[in-house]
Amino acid sequence: MKREEYPITVKGQKTGPAMLTVYQIDNISVAPEKKRPMVVICAGGGYSRLSDREKEPILLKFLSWGCSACLLEYSVAPNEFPVSLMELASAVALIRSHGTEWQIDPDKIVTCGCSAGGHLAGSLGVFWNREFVFGSLGLSPEEIRPNGQILCYPVITSGEKAHRESFEMLLGSKIQEEGMLELVSLEKQVTSQVPNTFIWHTVPDATVPVENSLLFSQALAKEGVSFEMHIFPVGGHGLSLATEETAGMGDWMLEPYCGSWISMAKAWMELNFGCCSMRQ
Repeated sequence: MKREEYPITVKGQKTGPAMLTVYQIDNISVAPEKKRPMVVICAGGGYSRLSDREKEPILLKFLSWGCSACLLEYSVAPNEFPVSLMELASAVALIRSHGTEWQIDPDKIVTCGCSAGGHLAGSLGVFWNREFVFGSLGLSPEEIRPNGQILCYPVITSGEKAHRESFEMLLGSKIQEEGMLELVSLEKQVTSQVPNTFIWHTVPDATVPVENSLLFSQALAKEGVSFEMHIFPVGGHGLSLATEETAGMGDWMLEPYCGSWISMAKAWMELNFGCCSMRQ
């Protein structure tokens, strides 16, 4: 396996460059020409930090399934929208441009985000064909489009059920600008061009209410976008894999029932991208 780091700099960054760490699986002799899916991990942290619990533990799961995977350590506050979005778009374009070299299928690039990272992944899902994103980067919409997205207890709405702190960190000084809160309320930006989506949440989530995922899924259904949604009756926010490894000392983050989301995401990946077999 190869591990390489790629700094990503976009206009407007107030801190150092974002970092894309790519884990590329070496093909074995029985399938030397195999093109693998690539999963781009975006950890949560309320756009103020990045949670270690939602980085490598999730990334390693995808690697174990036969996907290549990468971790995007994107910019948080004091950077403001759309800096992190531009970074994710640039990361997807970089992966696609290296498809042959990295043995990646350019039509199987999937974003996976938790909490605020879910908002970031979802933002690229709704904004990939908007001029203010691809045009500002000097890229085409097709270069930055994700082929699928996995959203784990995502921040979605800036409305009544919002996680206010995430939007305050995301927008910074722009929060008072007319139309900005509505622009980043993702359920209001869904079109039929949003990529296939896997989404999960917990009903008792007291940090990012479950209505965030429900509102987004309703918008996807209205626009005819293919999606799979799982709502668990137990568990709080920020569960990651909901295992002892990701719970650490936080016993409330150990919820085996919710841990089944990862196996369902595996089945969804196989259905949509064939990542769990040696089929081309």
